Amino acid sequence: MARVDIQNLKKVFPAPQKGGDPVVAIEDISLEVDGNVFVSVVGPSGCGKSTLLNILSGVETPSGGTVSVKEGDRPARLGYVFQDARLLPWRTVMDNMLYVRDDDGKTAQSSAERYLEMVGLNHTGEMFPGQLSGGMQQRVGIARAFSVEPDLLLMDEPFSHLDAITARSLRDHLQVLWTATRKTVLFVTHDVVEAVQLSDRIIVLAPGGRIFDDIAIGLEHPRRAADPKVATLQAEILGRFEEMHPSGTANLENLV
Repeated sequence: MARVDIQNLKKVFPAPQKGGDPVVAIEDISLEVDGNVFVSVVGPSGCGKSTLLNILSGVETPSGGTVSVKEGDRPARLGYVFQDARLLPWRTVMDNMLYVRDDDGKTAQSSAERYLEMVGLNHTGEMFPGQLSGGMQQRVGIARAFSVEPDLLLMDEPFSHLDAITARSLRDHLQVLWTATRKTVLFVTHDVVEAVQLSDRIIVLAPGGRIFDDIAIGLEHPRRAADPKVATLQAEILGRFEEMHPSGTANLENLV
């Protein structure tokens, strides 16, 4: 399990147009994540959710503050799940699974088969991505990220491009994987229902890249979206977003 320690993090991008103002994506975020926990980062578009993940993964560098991602005394091993599966179309599913592994041979093959089976795709190893639906491809992408045995798994809105029925099915598959592995997960989403169903803790970001709320979720796993307890908690959290935007509910449209 990984430990994430973020102190006074700031990220400013150059002005998009000459003579314009720089864009502040993240402003003074301090956050600690430690242990076998599933943490979601929720907020409206443009509040810095994906930027935060990019900084943790090393894709972006901070403009200020400090970031530490460690497993004990060493840098943590990271896995990443993107908004789309990013499978190599000319490789089979199994070859895509093995492509990200440092090792090879029977151990890697066995691990890949195990994770494919956990997402219900153990029969697809010799198929190519083009032969799979979008939801199946994303399941492969999730299985692949788990198969590298990461200390910290970063997930950037992995279900946002899928229809509601497929996304619900994938959330169930993800819960099975997480319950079996208990990896440290940092999951970015704009969907409060998704966050409540999956998370032990929800970090709410406000526009301007600040932490608005930090909410512990005490419901047992696994959870179903139709569970009244999930629905009740979802309503409570949406109420907190209304506190963030007291002038109206227009900014809540993309949070459900």
